[in-house]
Amino acid sequence: MPILIKKQAETDPKLGCKPEEMPIETLLNYGVVNINKSAGPTSHQVSDSVQKILKISKAGHSGTLDPNVTGCLVIALDKATRIVETLLKEGKEYVCLMHLHSEISQKNIKKAFKSFLGKIEQLPPIRSAVKRQLRTREIYDLKILEIDQQDILFRVKCQAGTYIRKLCHDVAKKMGTNGHMAQLVRTKVGPFDDSNWHSLHDLKDAYEFYKEKKPSQLKKMILPIETVIKYLPRIWVFDNCVDTLCHGADLSTPGISKLDDHIQEEDLVAILTLKNELICLGNSLSTSKKIYKNKTGKAVKTTKVFMERKTY
Repeated sequence: MPILIKKQAETDPKLGCKPEEMPIETLLNYGVVNINKSAGPTSHQVSDSVQKILKISKAGHSGTLDPNVTGCLVIALDKATRIVETLLKEGKEYVCLMHLHSEISQKNIKKAFKSFLGKIEQLPPIRSAVKRQLRTREIYDLKILEIDQQDILFRVKCQAGTYIRKLCHDVAKKMGTNGHMAQLVRTKVGPFDDSNWHSLHDLKDAYEFYKEKKPSQLKKMILPIETVIKYLPRIWVFDNCVDTLCHGADLSTPGISKLDDHIQEEDLVAILTLKNELICLGNSLSTSKKIYKNKTGKAVKTTKVFMERKTY
């Protein structure tokens, strides 16, 4: 995305640390790990396991997966736990095996799937964490990977809050039959996917190596908190503005060095140092264009602070 530069500035190399250079001790306090959840345990149990393996005070997951569902479960560590809320609204990707209860021609199968692209209405299942009423969700992509008689393997990219079990049921109904979700793997949550996930067993092994003064494996698994906010609009501030924000102050326009050009009023934005460290999250009080032109006034209402005070 294009960046609007209000004023070029240098950052003091003695202060803070680039995310990619953070020591493992910092990552254990402010990092995230993408776990490839196995079938069986609940998301909460996986989160507890990560907490025990890494011997940290707390851990939080990025959105519940049913016990039998596998795949991406992003776990935030210790002081980073509040960041996972930003992932709850991110799009998801799944690979699903669906079983039809009767034989349907491939032509009709493909026709039914095609009709579910775009915005659909879903009634959440009886056992769900939300109020059971019709709601609109968007299917960004829906691709059949394989058809084997009454079994259909497909990939779906969808809006957060889409129930894949219900999608299977509704697609089958469209074909004039019944069907159910036989197997489901979550392959992507925001910037996290199957290319950077790890099993709990691998995490435990890496931690044992870390205790033996061999941190490289664990450092590859635990990612900086900044990875989570990859898709959020960003604003970079001068060094002398950082500590004020760490105390919970709102961001004023004179403190801004540069910003993404697509920020809209009320957008959730990430406020960063010039080394790309996350300071805090906030809601924009204006658009990029206005923030760029203005010389005074508040630009962002701070909502969550992540950086420790006196870092800068």
